[in-house]
Amino acid sequence: MTKLLRAAVGRDAGDDASAWAVVDLHGAYPTRHGRQLEALLGRSETLESLTDRLDTLARLDSLQGVLVRVINLTAGLVTCEAIAHALGRLQEHRRVVVYLPQVGMRSLLVASGVREVVAPESADVMLPGFAAERVFYGEFLSRRGIGFENLRIREYKSALTRFSDDHMDDFEREQLTAYIDSAERSWRSAVTREGAGEAVTGEGAGEGAGEAVTGEEAAEAVRGEGAQAVDWLDAGFTNAAQLVDAGLITRVAYDDEIAAPADEDWGRSIAFVRAQLAGRLHVKKQEGIAVIPVLGTIVSGRSRPAGPLLAGQTSGSETVVAALRRAERDELTKAIVLLVDSGGGSALASDVICRAVARCAKPVVAVMGEVAASGGYYVLARADHVVASPFTVTGSIGVVVGKPVLTDLNGRIGRNPESVGRDMALFGSPNRPFTEAERAWAERMMDEAYGRFLTQVAEGRRLSRERVDDLGRGRIWSGADAHERGLVDELGDLSSALAAARRLAGLPDDAPVRPPSTSFALPGVPVFGKDPAAAVASAALAAVWPFGDERVLTWFDSALTIR
Repeated sequence: MTKLLRAAVGRDAGDDASAWAVVDLHGAYPTRHGRQLEALLGRSETLESLTDRLDTLARLDSLQGVLVRVINLTAGLVTCEAIAHALGRLQEHRRVVVYLPQVGMRSLLVASGVREVVAPESADVMLPGFAAERVFYGEFLSRRGIGFENLRIREYKSALTRFSDDHMDDFEREQLTAYIDSAERSWRSAVTREGAGEAVTGEGAGEGAGEAVTGEEAAEAVRGEGAQAVDWLDAGFTNAAQLVDAGLITRVAYDDEIAAPADEDWGRSIAFVRAQLAGRLHVKKQEGIAVIPVLGTIVSGRSRPAGPLLAGQTSGSETVVAALRRAERDELTKAIVLLVDSGGGSALASDVICRAVARCAKPVVAVMGEVAASGGYYVLARADHVVASPFTVTGSIGVVVGKPVLTDLNGRIGRNPESVGRDMALFGSPNRPFTEAERAWAERMMDEAYGRFLTQVAEGRRLSRERVDDLGRGRIWSGADAHERGLVDELGDLSSALAAARRLAGLPDDAPVRPPSTSFALPGVPVFGKDPAAAVASAALAAVWPFGDERVLTWFDSALTIR
């Protein structure tokens, strides 16, 4: 929630006319709401709504500054970087101060877009670097009589290995180590460069602001010119004063030394709401950009919001393709931004969306979220321009087929499934492993799907199939590494993608983002539903296997945890 406060700032404490806005950042900030009810109730704020708020604050002429308090932030690295960019844009119009009672990898990344960063003397400081963690269930399952068939193309494709194996293999360790190294390099670059573009003068910052800290001085702490070089991630910082000495923050202060709490200013609150509404209403009859999301698991059929049980959000090929075609027919939509935050899913659905992107007559710019891997990369391979964060997990160009096998478990518990008819008709049955004939058939099917994947990427990225195969083999890349290898055109975020789309469409820099079409019920027409019990059972089944009868997957296992 944004609060408007009257200022009590340093030597200007007596100036009752100046106001500050206080923005509290906490939680995960998903890209967009998966459920309309959540959006309506405001139970969780999205990155989209947060950036809209910050852009609105930039338009408030009566505002002196914005205090951003960051605590209990759990957002992913890509989201943190996008917030940093949004705060940097706000800083072009208003003074911005970031307050960090908890100084960690993510909170410092968020603060990297601004020049003034403060932390209290008692700040909780921990800068351990990054690590990846994955839990393997192979031995756990085998002890209970459950095996797992895991056919994959190729050696780096690890989507199902946590079920089939009991440890991390060398290929998985190699690609995760490379991602962590890249993420740490990008983090160092961000916190050194982004917020240090100008000297921090401390003007109006109150007593105890200390001397100015310039970007060059902050970078000096890393380079160690004229002093012993100290790597921030190995320094073992424990307090805010050490962070000031290293150039990671500008001074030690408490939040009420920046903006003291005051009664709610309803006049300015109303001005904020008016500015926010004005920003949304002026786009209806203007040429602009359509943003089409591909969020969650990619499946055939229609998209589905996150369910009440275990079922996660899905993007259906039918829904996404229909949205692309509507945007293509809309005369006021001049370009499309495909917003992808997905680890993929169905090979069929990914290919269908990729084809629709390739056939679109209007420019399509793709932008990646936290993850755009496997099928999440497949769907955007034919876009005219591809944008990724340095922290995005992408690539994973590969294919998997698998299923659990309950043969031993059935024997232990006295469960005795029997069958008649053709073996191939029971290809997906968990009651027995693949036969040799079934395994050979599945491998041919996987080779064909992987070949189509290679072709789409090669044509979209203007690379040879041999080069794509070398970059593929199921291997993940950070956005920064993907950019170096030609899988990505530009490092940036949604604002970067919108700028590219406007450029390709020949639109002005302020051309608006057009809202997506929404469905509605006709008056007098009844709304039809489903039996609640059947819906719950369907949701539970979809949580386990959301792909229906499809067995060939371009899927990156989202169980990977980056800490």
